[in-house]
Amino acid sequence: MWDYSEKVQEHFYNPKNAGAVEGANGVGDVGSISCGDALRLTLKVEPETEVILDAGFQTFGCGSAIASSSALTEMIKGLTLDEALKISNQDIADYLDGLPPEKMHCSVMGREALQAAVANYRGEVWEDDHEEGALVCKCFAVDEVMIEDTIRANNLHTVEEVTNYTKAGGGCSSCHEGIENILTRVLAEKGETFVAGGAAVAKPAAAKAPEAPKMGTLARIRKIEAVLDSIRPALQADNGDVELVDVDGKNIYVHLTGACTGCQMAAMTLGGIQQRMIEELGEFVKVIPASKEALVSMEG
Repeated sequence: MWDYSEKVQEHFYNPKNAGAVEGANGVGDVGSISCGDALRLTLKVEPETEVILDAGFQTFGCGSAIASSSALTEMIKGLTLDEALKISNQDIADYLDGLPPEKMHCSVMGREALQAAVANYRGEVWEDDHEEGALVCKCFAVDEVMIEDTIRANNLHTVEEVTNYTKAGGGCSSCHEGIENILTRVLAEKGETFVAGGAAVAKPAAAKAPEAPKMGTLARIRKIEAVLDSIRPALQADNGDVELVDVDGKNIYVHLTGACTGCQMAAMTLGGIQQRMIEELGEFVKVIPASKEALVSMEG
């Protein structure tokens, strides 16, 4: 389990400003549900002063994503747009008394959503599309520009740190060599040397990392069921539950039952389950609510 601060827990269990702002005139969408994290930030801005009167969020992701989004909305209310744009992802993490290193990408996503919402309010186009050939991590759709900017903004030195802040390299790991190349180039500009294995060394000749042994189908399903069993008590405490319906490659189909059925927090629940699956399985998977046809087939 991650070591979350009391502030992170507070903003997860009692998120501030959850939901869309009524009369919003600035909207920022970042991430993708298919990649495991998505955030919509809505702003209500006073036109004459550009002061943020209200802010709200809707997110699909883990507890850190919810907490980071909640914290961001609290931080920016009452600021002008230019003042809000000065907030960094590290400021968001500091506001929460820190985030686990593996969850820093949630604060980066919040920072990007703010940039997108401000651009939307000002009638500008916030460019988050990937230029041809610029996509580095296909698993999480992270491009070279984002990796470079994040390395510079947060003084990163290792592939692991880049993964923690951007998720790049957290899936199949085939992009690790590309991340190393970016690190080498950016650090060289600062007069530093690429760090491998915790020691400053010259970048070695590229070599493919040995592939981790693949989990068998039966063992994988048992692992998935074990993860659901570990989550089930928390859902049952609120008169809900979750059932495994099917596993199809990277897609894990589940059925929320009891009080979880039709709950407004169902998307957040599924996002939390998905994040836990990714962490426990060591691979990117999607947790998807099962269709009615699948449920009928299961019951039959």
